[in-house]
Amino acid sequence: MTFVEAGVTVRRREFTLDVSVSLAKGEVLAVLGPNGAGKSTLLGVLAGLLRPDAGRVRLGDRVLTDVPAGVHVPAHRRGVGLLAQRSLLFPHLTAEANVAFGPRCAGVRRAKAGETARHWLAEVDAAELGHRRPSALSGGQAQRVALARALAVSPELLLLDEPLAALDVDSAPAMRALLHRVVRDAGTTGLLVTHDVLDALVLADQVAVLADGSIVEYGPTREVLTRPRSPFAARIAGLNLVPGVAVPGGLRTADGLLVAGLAADGGQGKPAVAVFPPAAVAVFPERPEGSPRNVLRVRLASLEPRGELVRLRAGAAPGDPPWVDGLAADVTPAAVADLALDGTLAPGADLWFAVKTTEVLIHPA
Repeated sequence: MTFVEAGVTVRRREFTLDVSVSLAKGEVLAVLGPNGAGKSTLLGVLAGLLRPDAGRVRLGDRVLTDVPAGVHVPAHRRGVGLLAQRSLLFPHLTAEANVAFGPRCAGVRRAKAGETARHWLAEVDAAELGHRRPSALSGGQAQRVALARALAVSPELLLLDEPLAALDVDSAPAMRALLHRVVRDAGTTGLLVTHDVLDALVLADQVAVLADGSIVEYGPTREVLTRPRSPFAARIAGLNLVPGVAVPGGLRTADGLLVAGLAADGGQGKPAVAVFPPAAVAVFPERPEGSPRNVLRVRLASLEPRGELVRLRAGAAPGDPPWVDGLAADVTPAAVADLALDGTLAPGADLWFAVKTTEVLIHPA
């Protein structure tokens, strides 16, 4: 049964957000998308900080926004919690007083609000921090307190606005695990805005991908991230994506290139995408001969360390189709050395990317 339902339109001078999302009770939806796609605008509408130009927002049995009917419940009466990138704790209050602030505003007596605050501080592994002020907390500690504050008001909907983005590499994994435990144990319904695919995989049941104010992909997390249908979803999932039209044996790009692959669904003659992992791409300094495979000449744009591998990122040279830009291959350092025919491999070098037909999956776009 749908617990959260929002279909809204927000118009700005050069931008329009026009989206519909829905969540079941206890479900978490991750919203992904490039900067400027409309993610923060959507959060603002759900939180009651922005009034949409058209549409309706329902939470449980309550209508929070209904533009035609003139309904707009203010932010503090929505039952919606928000955990942002920055903790935004009140600097003059202790951690416990920060967490107790929400219940106190809701009319809870001081002793009961303090009990609630201590409970949630313990839930987020911050019980010993209750007496400290924000200036005495690390970034990770402050974010734990902010999470306790968001949950202390028992929100019907929890909005998570890139809650790990401001944390260092040591604090983020612990906070991610904490969010998974606390949000899941509490059965909290949530909407998560993130740029990190790991956040979506760990925390979200569903994923929506926003681009230019519209949802271009929506579905179960693993399906969207393993079978992406948009360039952004492919990039965040670490996959290569080539758009075109499905044809027998693969896909034909707009510039006429045939990409051979395995069709996961029918629909020949319809828009489709070819998806394959960077690890499946072999790289050569000269055009390879031999077994049947997809071969493409590319211009090297960058070399990026990826643990024990090196990612070679292609860029679109003059005259190349735009989909070439961003294609990637993961190779070993030894392979990079072998590609450096003149002793160095630097951006601007011409290379050949090759991928076997069996490594390419064709999906409807």
